[in-house]
Amino acid sequence: MTSAALALPPQRALLATLADRVSRLPSLLLLIDTVGAIGFAGGLAGAVATVAAGSSDVAGWIALMLVAGAVRGGASMASLRTGARDAAETKKALRRDVVVALFRPLAGDGMTGATLTSAVDEVEAVDGYVARFLPARRAAAIAPILVCGAIAFASPIAAIILLLTLLPFIAAMALAGGAAAAESKRQFEALARLSIRFADRLRALPVILAFGAVERETAGIAAASDAVAARTMRVLRVAFLSSASLEFFAALSVALVAVYAGFNLLGLLPAAVPEHLTLGRAFFALALAPEFYAPMRRLAAAYHDRQAAETASARLDAVIAAQAPAAPHWARDCDGPPRVTFDRVTIRYPETDVAVVSDFSLDVAAGEIVALEGRSGCGKSSLLHLLLGLVPATAGRIGIDGAWLPEHASMARIAAWSGQNPLLLAGTIAENIALSDPSAARHAIEQAATRAGLAPALALRAQGIDTDLDALGSGLSGGERRRIGLARAILKPAPLLLLDEPTAHLDAAAETAMIDTIRRACIGRTVLIATHSPALAAIADRIIRMDTI
Repeated sequence: MTSAALALPPQRALLATLADRVSRLPSLLLLIDTVGAIGFAGGLAGAVATVAAGSSDVAGWIALMLVAGAVRGGASMASLRTGARDAAETKKALRRDVVVALFRPLAGDGMTGATLTSAVDEVEAVDGYVARFLPARRAAAIAPILVCGAIAFASPIAAIILLLTLLPFIAAMALAGGAAAAESKRQFEALARLSIRFADRLRALPVILAFGAVERETAGIAAASDAVAARTMRVLRVAFLSSASLEFFAALSVALVAVYAGFNLLGLLPAAVPEHLTLGRAFFALALAPEFYAPMRRLAAAYHDRQAAETASARLDAVIAAQAPAAPHWARDCDGPPRVTFDRVTIRYPETDVAVVSDFSLDVAAGEIVALEGRSGCGKSSLLHLLLGLVPATAGRIGIDGAWLPEHASMARIAAWSGQNPLLLAGTIAENIALSDPSAARHAIEQAATRAGLAPALALRAQGIDTDLDALGSGLSGGERRRIGLARAILKPAPLLLLDEPTAHLDAAAETAMIDTIRRACIGRTVLIATHSPALAAIADRIIRMDTI
């Protein structure tokens, strides 16, 4: 990010960075379009003057008009295409940055809809800013000067008339722009809230159905939709007002130039002026006068894109800036099960006053199985998350085989993980197991599923391990979900195994079978198990009571 961008308010930092990085080619093509307009006006004025003089030798002027028209059409089309290409590349890079940020520690706010809005809708709002507004803004700073300069060669007074009409136009646009900015911001925020609410309610649809809240939630979404529609209409009213003021001053400038040129040609001006126009010069000034406001019309048409991008960029900046740095991975290889050392570790989550883990020390021997017991909230899961780089240590340090890890480091590369709520993605059971090792061979995936105790469940499904799952894992029991998570941990040839409540909410028979599977999976690894289950803790070499430390 440039120093200029860093000096700007947060909501403008991203836009300033985009403005610095985006190509100037679309703006240059719009300036070529303006030059083509000057050439077209010159050809038209020359042809009219030639015919008025009684000559039919207008081929050269017509050729100039055709060439200038082709230049205008080609430049305009090329500007749109290059702007769209730049916007696509910008959105791709920005969406990658946002998604990377959301996968870092402390990512998001726990709301699926907010995450979806950041990664999709708010990034999409940058499209019009890059594709249309930036080229129009740059061209609007130069193109009117080119047009006014060309008109000044034919009629300096006509050029002065155009400049004088520009002053009240700027004042009107400033007032309308301020109103449009406020309304656009409120409208975009209301739309974002609606997207968040809809996505989160859709995700919670089974709960809504179970509690008979369909009508209430439907009414709430409908009311939010009506509010967005009302705000959209307010934005459109302000946009129409802005457009009307632009058209008024554009029409006024052309009318004044037409009146002046006509009276000058007829010699009917009420006061003496230091120029006498010919038909060709007068027609050239009149034909080119509408082009003086054309760049500003483009800018006004794209102004809403700027407002939407400015509102979205404030939210995107917050998402990216709020994330912790990506955790560096432990780069050393382990010849066997590692020794893990916690030295006076403290974990305190952001915006909380009390540490979830305070001054915790533990030395886990290589190949040892340690069970972490204690009440909910005592920090068992947080210690496992700390090893994976998902939460930062406020104080203390972690060692592997006697070497201290860098700050915020992650041992995910040498660790296999199974949580109490395994993440399931849309795809087959085999694909879900292979998340821990995408390069694993088919027979290795099947063997991991068998070792995790999935064979009876797969036998009941026609497609077996190739059974398709949706993102909710519909049709799977809680035990089957955990066995898929455990199969992932078995598949990954990692010397460190981390298990977070792998038997929670299972009945006695299922827990017994799961414990037997876990016992076999622990062979040859250093293992940390967070659990409330005395039966599971019994397989450990040592039990640590977290709530007594």
